[in-house]
Amino acid sequence: MRAQITKLENGMTVLTDNMPHLESAALGVWVKSGSRSEFDNEHGVSHLLEHMAFKGTKTRSSRQIAETIENVGGDLNAATSIEHTGYFARVLKDDAALAADILSDILQNSVFDAHELSREQQVIVQEIGASHDTPDDHVFDLFQAAAFPDQAIGRTILGTTDSVRGFEPDAIRAYMDRNYVGDRMLISAAGNVDHDQLVDIASERFKDLKPTGAPEPQKARYVGGDLRHESDHEQAHVVIGLEGRPYNSDGFYAVQILSSILGGGMSSRLFQEVREKRGLCYSVYAFHWAFADSGIFGVAAATGADDVGELVPVIMEELRNATESITEEEVVRVRNQIRAGLLMSLESPASRAGQLARQQILWGRPIPLQETVERIGRIDVDRVKKIAREILDAANPSVAGVGPVANMPDYDVIVQRLKA
Repeated sequence: MRAQITKLENGMTVLTDNMPHLESAALGVWVKSGSRSEFDNEHGVSHLLEHMAFKGTKTRSSRQIAETIENVGGDLNAATSIEHTGYFARVLKDDAALAADILSDILQNSVFDAHELSREQQVIVQEIGASHDTPDDHVFDLFQAAAFPDQAIGRTILGTTDSVRGFEPDAIRAYMDRNYVGDRMLISAAGNVDHDQLVDIASERFKDLKPTGAPEPQKARYVGGDLRHESDHEQAHVVIGLEGRPYNSDGFYAVQILSSILGGGMSSRLFQEVREKRGLCYSVYAFHWAFADSGIFGVAAATGADDVGELVPVIMEELRNATESITEEEVVRVRNQIRAGLLMSLESPASRAGQLARQQILWGRPIPLQETVERIGRIDVDRVKKIAREILDAANPSVAGVGPVANMPDYDVIVQRLKA
């Protein structure tokens, strides 16, 4: 499969991957703007905008938007992240033009009605409350804040109850006008799609889009720290991490492999040691979040109040062991897992459309599968050990805990364990 790419006069990019054997199409508009693009007085506005985009345009009510896509058996969705926002549709092949028209309509003609806004603010306030009541969500909010304090990149995507309730329609329009510009937006589609048709629709529907002018987000400044919320939940939820690597750095793939070796599946070190051997928890895994100019490598686990004091030192020990004892066999196994995951993702048009969009946003072009496989294949065991030492030797972890975490080791103890 080979992606077709067209850059419009307004700076927007159109990418398609035609899969003619399919009866369906997945397409979306991705914007290189998320919660870290918010000013201090805009906390939560990017996510609020994502909700409000479906609440009515100059020609369609919110109900008409939903009925138009569902009348042809399709569906619409959207998602906001720290650095990106996406608006997606899945339809049968003959309805791809209709889906593209709806997506362009909600992103060019939304009216942000005050009554709709009031209702949606209440919906998001409920979403914020549900997140606080879900400890495995709340702990990651604390973790991000500990890693990047007093920065947009460290704030929650949802915003706060007060910030969300305080927005007026003009605040949403100002954020959108500033960040939703041509060179920060792209349309990506995969499945049974016609590239030229999509280019024509985008050229017409987005012809008035401002081509450039979005400001760069504040540069990320990793700090690290400790945030805990004692509660009466059954499980103690713990996340411990350190600064990772940006997605465009030469250490990106090495950290991805490291995180998979440590906690990427049932054969991973943490799963085998913490769950299978010691029975200290049901859930434990490692992760690496890459951003444009920083990243976070970490471990998340949940356990009982009586076991959290033993769990954390075991995790620290496994992290330190990784700097010396990772084997070539482990590296090869993870490389094969990544390759299999990439190949499997190509079978889904929605996954492929998202993959194309992310690659265009992150690297400025779609990355052929073979090129990715070759990059990963060049990461050997010495490189993984080296990146593990670089990350762990920094010893300024970000620590978060939610639930019955009274027995969790103090921050200074965790730092010393990392240095041991």
